[in-house]
Amino acid sequence: MSLSAVLLAAGSSPSPSPSQTTPPAVPSLQDAQESATNAAGWVEQNWSTWLAIGLRVLLILVIAAVLRVAVRRAITKLIERMNRTAQAVDGTALGGLLVNVERRRQRSQAIGSVLRSVASFLIMGTAALMVLSTFEINLAPLLASAGVAGVAIGFGARNLVTDFLSGVFMILEDQYGVGDTVDAGVASGEVIEVGLRVTKLRGDNGEIWYVRNGEVKRIGNLSQGWATAGIDVTVRPSEDLDRVKAVLTQVGEEMSKEDPWNEMLWGPVEILGLDSVLLDSMVVRVSAKTMPGKALGVERELRWRIKRAFDAEGIRIVGGLPLQPDGESPADPTAGMSAPSVFSNTSSPQASAASPLTPPSTTK
Repeated sequence: MSLSAVLLAAGSSPSPSPSQTTPPAVPSLQDAQESATNAAGWVEQNWSTWLAIGLRVLLILVIAAVLRVAVRRAITKLIERMNRTAQAVDGTALGGLLVNVERRRQRSQAIGSVLRSVASFLIMGTAALMVLSTFEINLAPLLASAGVAGVAIGFGARNLVTDFLSGVFMILEDQYGVGDTVDAGVASGEVIEVGLRVTKLRGDNGEIWYVRNGEVKRIGNLSQGWATAGIDVTVRPSEDLDRVKAVLTQVGEEMSKEDPWNEMLWGPVEILGLDSVLLDSMVVRVSAKTMPGKALGVERELRWRIKRAFDAEGIRIVGGLPLQPDGESPADPTAGMSAPSVFSNTSSPQASAASPLTPPSTTK
């Protein structure tokens, strides 16, 4: 038999059926024991690493929790001390220079809330990153994703972020507080609540304005430092200026010695001099430095006292209509006017006195 026939017969031999294949070997008890031994050996080799990682994570969490509690308690103690200081000076002469208790309380609470939130975020965020780094997790993609998410949130809620940051700096810088009278540009009135996002103002007519802190471009605080009460006294040009000045000085001295005006006046009532001189009047300017927010009341009381003092001294306050000579009544401006109906009657004196316009003559 030739070699090619043998190879052809070998190549055409049928392939074995699946039922004729060798079944998989079943692991024996010795193999299971070897696997368990290998696993126990792996655990024995790495248990110290796991224990070190667990202890490190536990230490990080304990330190973060203790530090957070300590920082928050220190902030709370600081805020309580600020409130006690404000309550101690309230009602005294020093308290008039400082803000009131309610304003200090709201300001301290807002500052304390912001500080506690920032401290908790920084401490717990740092602890979380340290725990992840303990497990040898690559933090670069996480930080990059957080940065992208922060940018997206910042663009989407930029108005909210602007209001919040503006409110934080307004409170930290003590630009205004509860009880202050402010002019915020978009609205004006008395501050009744200061928030991190919105400030509430009570208007002159009782309305409440909600002003977003991010929309405030400038603030005019009318209640900080001191205020000025200014009065213009208009008298006749024939009055003796030395006499007028003496009466005004006496009124200011008497007012500064009486309660409660002696506390509201923070300086003597000054006669600044002539503000203007006209043909029928002259204006004397009176000014006084007062407690913040009390200028309007001081002006009203000064006007009251000046009017009574001038009446007692025979000094006349003028203003408004021009002066009339004593003993003469003002002329009626409508006395020389006639109703239009009298001109329709041809027999009336007005119609007879009226001379019609003659048309111009024309020559041919």
